[in-house]
Amino acid sequence: MIILFVFSTLNWFFEIYKWKKLVAITQKISLKESSIQCLASLATSLITPNRIGEYGAKAMFFKKSLRKKIVGFNIIGNFYQLITTLLFGITGFTYFVFTHKVNLNFKSIFTIIILSFIFFGCVYLALYRFKKGKEYVTKITTFINTISFSVNLKTFCFAIFRYLFFSHQFYFLLTLFSVEINYLDAVSAIASVYLITSIVPMLSLLDIVLKSTVAVWVFSFFSVPAIIILTVVSLLWFFNFAIPSLIGSYFVITFKPKLST
Repeated sequence: MIILFVFSTLNWFFEIYKWKKLVAITQKISLKESSIQCLASLATSLITPNRIGEYGAKAMFFKKSLRKKIVGFNIIGNFYQLITTLLFGITGFTYFVFTHKVNLNFKSIFTIIILSFIFFGCVYLALYRFKKGKEYVTKITTFINTISFSVNLKTFCFAIFRYLFFSHQFYFLLTLFSVEINYLDAVSAIASVYLITSIVPMLSLLDIVLKSTVAVWVFSFFSVPAIIILTVVSLLWFFNFAIPSLIGSYFVITFKPKLST
């Protein structure tokens, strides 16, 4: 229990520190303030798909004139976390699929990827074509350029550290339940679970249901009993989401929004 708590604390420490460093570009905040903002936004985002409510929740802690920038910083922070999940996930999933000969329709997957690129390309061109859209793209580009390379690098590193801690917390629980699986197979399977669950829209409150379903399927290739996987996922959810959300709920109740411009 102590080791699990340490893993969860380090997981959230890097998220809190990552947010502190990003916000410092506009306004310096203490580690305590960053903790309150991260945990409160977690609590308020649980009833929204893919924690989208987090963006508005964090912005409310700042003056009205800074809120657009704060939303932008949150997008940057989550973008690096997503990129980290994709990098580890695609690598792990590729190893998992080819090692265990998972039957997938690669033609359909390739088609979806191509269509996605075409869709986002059309959206970008449509925005750039119209005057307001062009101004919007210019503002986004200007905002991105205000974030230095060192801050981007630190944010990416914090995202990687966070990923390593919560993924190895999963691995630790597997060893705790005496699951016979080698390290490479375990980390590839864990990466596959996080990859699949990160791209499926789902209410954060129901994230445990999605992760449990995917994890049971992935680890069935290693003949791991479903009850063990369900227990592992439940413990991860309890330590990384339930406890921080309960703490964050207190900050939500005592929250006083910044009304000044």
